[in-house]
Amino acid sequence: MKTEDRTEPAVEPLPAQRSGHRRDLAAAAAGVVLVAAAVLVGRAFDDPARTLVVHWPPLLATWYPHIGPGTWIAPVVAAAVIAYGPVLADRLRWRGLLLSCYAASLAWVLSLAMIDGWGRGIAERLTTKHEYLRVIGRFDDIGAALHGFNGHILSGAPGNWPAHVAGHPPGATLTFVLLDRIGLGGGAWAGVWCVVTGASAAVAVLIAVRALTDEHTARRAAPFVVLAPVAIWAGTSADGYFAAVAAWTVALLALAATRTVRSPAAAALGAGLLYGLTCYLSYGLTLIALPLLAVLVLSRTARPLPHFVLGALVVPVAFTLAGFNWWEAYHLLVERYYQGAGGTRPYWYWVWANLACTAVAVGPATLAGLRRSTAGAPGAVRTLRSGAAAPSQRLVLLVSAALLALLAADLSGMSKAETERIWQPFMLWLLPAAALLPARGRRGWLAAQAVVALAVNHLLWTGW
Repeated sequence: MKTEDRTEPAVEPLPAQRSGHRRDLAAAAAGVVLVAAAVLVGRAFDDPARTLVVHWPPLLATWYPHIGPGTWIAPVVAAAVIAYGPVLADRLRWRGLLLSCYAASLAWVLSLAMIDGWGRGIAERLTTKHEYLRVIGRFDDIGAALHGFNGHILSGAPGNWPAHVAGHPPGATLTFVLLDRIGLGGGAWAGVWCVVTGASAAVAVLIAVRALTDEHTARRAAPFVVLAPVAIWAGTSADGYFAAVAAWTVALLALAATRTVRSPAAAALGAGLLYGLTCYLSYGLTLIALPLLAVLVLSRTARPLPHFVLGALVVPVAFTLAGFNWWEAYHLLVERYYQGAGGTRPYWYWVWANLACTAVAVGPATLAGLRRSTAGAPGAVRTLRSGAAAPSQRLVLLVSAALLALLAADLSGMSKAETERIWQPFMLWLLPAAALLPARGRRGWLAAQAVVALAVNHLLWTGW
């Protein structure tokens, strides 16, 4: 990647950015109202049969005020990002900024996980009855396991897979099988893997934002990409790992499309490889195609497509030759979904309560940024034809593509609840919207992000 260090000039803000502080606060307040409504309606509606299938609607969580080792670390990490993040984001050399963001993101995710303690927060998270590590022994013969994978998806099938194994293509399970094969078996290593890889997603987002907008915009976004409540669910969740793979897919395609890397062809090929892997980690992540399409539209080029498509075929061909049928598995998953919680959770509630989960996970600063993004979207779309979009308008279009992917997932009805964890790959691309907020209020918004994360992690025992 070309990494010449330069100070970008301040960009001219969108008209909606020149004022609107009260509307920003109103957007954040609307998020609070949405969450409160989801809590109150959920508690009033949920009958003794527990048809919502969550303990603390709308979040998959239990009311459980607690403290742990992370209680003393996470506030320190948050305070450091709030105090020094905006200044360092402006002053550090670009490579130094990326390394600092990775370190800060890793510290934030890990410290939040440690509020629950090493065992319950990290080492045991992926060892429960629903998780991937429960089936490692059944993959001694990987070829046979893949060939017979679909026969164990349905709930009534002999030896049916645990919920997360059945709910994802086998690429997810194989990750932990391969970790076990190289001597990194067990819950502790699996948890560390998810934290270390998941934290890298922040770096991928900043690289993509810089390539598609400019460095100034990426620098403004950096503290908000690091200090987000969604980090609660990135810690020791396989979905945090999935989010990182998807984020690097978008980042590599952005580098290839804008030709800001030494070998655009290699970057495009890498993006394709990761997109193929993404689709075999989670069925729903095929929707990352929308942000990928936005990359090509913003770059006004289809040049990376041949290498991207070539790379994207590798993983599907490998799994197909091994005997795994992705389409058949997806249809079986839909059937299993409605055999279980998906068949009892009411669509009418979750189609909007999912958005309340998202509001908690992205935090008030992102909601305020999305308000500005929505206000600027019509003007940004009009610039597509001329190709004269300002950096802030290009950011608006990227964020809008991610929001469309999230809404598509919501309307599908295949993500009723648990979206604070499942939608991490889409939420990551909403976080840079906070770069649209005025510079003078950045620390206040960052503090609000930290307060939400710390409150949720200390008051609730989050699921999965």
